[in-house]
Parts: sequence; structure tokens; C-alpha cells
Amino acid sequence: MSIKKIEAVLAPAPAHMVGDGFRVHNFFPGGRIMDKKRMSPFFLLDYGSKIEFSPSAVQRGVDVHPHAGFETVTIAYHGRIAHHDSAGNSGVIGEGDVQWMTAGSGLLHKEYHEKEFSEKGGAFQMVQLWVNLPAKYKKTPPKYQPITNDMMGRYAMADGSFIEVIAGEYKGVKGPATTFTPIETYNARLKKAGMAEFHFPSSYNTAFLVISGEVIVNDQPVSADHFVLFSNEGEDIQLKATEEAIVLILSGEPINEPIAAYGPFLMNTWEEVDQAIRDASQGKYGVLE
Repeated sequence: MSIKKIEAVLAPAPAHMVGDGFRVHNFFPGGRIMDKKRMSPFFLLDYGSKIEFSPSAVQRGVDVHPHAGFETVTIAYHGRIAHHDSAGNSGVIGEGDVQWMTAGSGLLHKEYHEKEFSEKGGAFQMVQLWVNLPAKYKKTPPKYQPITNDMMGRYAMADGSFIEVIAGEYKGVKGPATTFTPIETYNARLKKAGMAEFHFPSSYNTAFLVISGEVIVNDQPVSADHFVLFSNEGEDIQLKATEEAIVLILSGEPINEPIAAYGPFLMNTWEEVDQAIRDASQGKYGVLE
């Protein structure tokens, strides 16, 4: 066994609001992970730690905005989110569901608290990832993968713990998400004293986010809401829960291409960013009200 070493365990950065509906802690790119390629193919991770929203007659969220050149992946742990885009896609995700949106060549998008959840209020906890697209797929047509919890692959363990596979494959169990590059994305849902082992190529960028509970990662204790960044050495990781826990597992093959990132556009060159801005301003991404 070649243990994948831990490079850092990061506490959540101070929270900030995205729109008026999403209170998030940014783990990358920013803070101690400034390198925009450090977690490639994952470009951004915003973590909405668990909070209570009061009832509201007005749906909180983020109004119409463009995206191009990448994918957004929203994972719901508590609460419900509604989504619309200018490609004609819409949907609602709730606890345990995932919304995987490919912006690709460009679209307009909005997301907000689902109407009934907004009216009642309640616990809210989400993760949003931005997944980069390689140059040859930057102009791929937009699409939307609604992944309900019952669609996900499940690798069950004898104690009732299980690995929920969103993308990639864990011990022969495959996830439903289709991806443009090799990506592993799982939720490890562990009972107290539950254990799981993971094996990723040393070249893959790999990290864990502890959604709830307390865990031990390769003999190092890690608390809820903390982020574990692994070095690109070794291949094997051991995870044990000291209490019931949920851990988001991320690993992927890096995209070794230039990055030009500006706001909601993620391209390879600044000329492509300028073109994306022009396309959005000229209405080429469609209409969304």
C-alpha cells in the first residue's frame, strides 16, 4: 500500500453570500489554494455549510447570469433548489440529489430556493463545484444531468455504511454522471466506526470535504466542515468515522492546459473570454427571464 499523503487540512474561510440565497465558504481557488490548477479538473468549490433559513415569501437565490466553458455541479445535503437555464432545462433538487449542468458553449442560468422550501424555511446545506472542460469541449452544446439520489451507484458495507457514487467508479459500482475527463465524485456515508478505503492515481488531484461528523483520514483527525487536500504522492487513502459522518470525495485527472478565468467564464485564452463576454451581451446565449 502506498499512502497518499495529506498536504493540508483547511478550516473553512469566512462565509460570504452568493446572491441572497447561498451563504458559502470558498475553498478554492482562493485563500490557501490560490493556484487555479491545483485541483484541476475541479476549478472552484463553494461550500454552503449547514444553516437555517427563515420562511420567506420571496424566493432567495441568484438571478439570471451567464456561464461558458465549464460545468456546474450542485450537491444538496439539506434544502431544495430550483434551476432554470436558457437551453430550456429546469428542475428541482432536494436532499441527496445532484444537478450537473454543462454550460459549454454558453447559456444563461438562475438558481434559487424552491418555492415550498422558501415559504417554510429550514436547514440548508449545499456544495457547488465548477468542473473545467478541456479546450476541445469548450464549445460543447449545453446540457443538464438531473441526478436524483436513487439513480446513484451504491457500494454497501456490512455495518450499514455506504459509498454513494455520483461520477466515476468505486469497487465496480459506477455513478450515473457522464464526464468529459476522468472524474471521481462520491459521498462516503459512514456509520460510527465505519471505514472505507480509496485508491486514486498519484497524478490525480484529490481532496475530501467533511460534510458532517468527525473522521480520521490516514490517522489524522478531521472535523466537520474541514477540507483535506492530498499531495500528488501515493495512491491509497484510509477513512474512518469516529461518529456518523458524510464525506465528499473528489479526485480527477488534471487538465494540463492554460486557464483564463473571468467571472462566470472559464476559457483557455483571454481572447476567448472577450468573445464569451461579447456573445453574452449580444444575446447569443438565449433569453431567460
